[in-house]
Amino acid sequence: MNNRFSIQAAFGIVILSILSAFIAGGLVLAIGLSNPDSSQKFYTFISFIIGQGFMIVPLLWFLKSKREPIFKRLRINSISYETLIHSIMLSTGVIILSDELDRIIQSFFPAPEYIVDLNALLRPETFLGFVLLFIAVAIIAPIGEELLFRGFFQQVLEKHWKDVTRAILMTALIFSMIHMNPYWFAQIYILGIILGFIAWKTKSVLPALILHGMNNAMAMLFAFVDLEKNNLYIWNGHVAPWIILFAIYTSYYGFSGINRMNTKS
Repeated sequence: MNNRFSIQAAFGIVILSILSAFIAGGLVLAIGLSNPDSSQKFYTFISFIIGQGFMIVPLLWFLKSKREPIFKRLRINSISYETLIHSIMLSTGVIILSDELDRIIQSFFPAPEYIVDLNALLRPETFLGFVLLFIAVAIIAPIGEELLFRGFFQQVLEKHWKDVTRAILMTALIFSMIHMNPYWFAQIYILGIILGFIAWKTKSVLPALILHGMNNAMAMLFAFVDLEKNNLYIWNGHVAPWIILFAIYTSYYGFSGINRMNTKS
């Protein structure tokens, strides 16, 4: 990919895309709030879907107006079956280890009240609500964010800076900042680094999309399902040692498989 876009243009598209997501989602939520007889959670979940969907609208418009090959500029490339398996294995291990990291952090710094309130606010009351929230969190959000950050933005930085590490770290930083959650900043930043690495290493945004989608789906499950009584997964308030060993193995297997891939253009 040639340096067809300036870094300023890339930053501008990212900012515009994020703003469009907030504005579109906010308008839907405002409609719901203006109608007190309606289900507020229903409008909340719809606002998530609409907002996350609008995130890539400015990006797609920009690429189309420049007559750019969208799949190439967004790193949408097919992956082999082997890469798919390694991506799933890595994702499984990373998700479990992230859960344990979160439990360790909470043992020293308990989750603030707004986190607890947020989980209660987003807890679906109906099957439809659960489906809508799952679509927003586990499908639409990963697609929009991965295409914008790992597909487009990181790729531009890689070409301009000629420094993959710097590009990944910067992309992960902005990615974690837009979530506007100081309590989970470190976890999101680490996840962003892993997402950036596998997108670069595989030359495709699809493995990052798999990890992101699986991570969000499991985060949703952990938030709404009481795992503390599950003796297979939980041991003394932490992830059981045998599950940790499994996660370390799957992380190593997946990472080593992806790391062996050739990154030459």
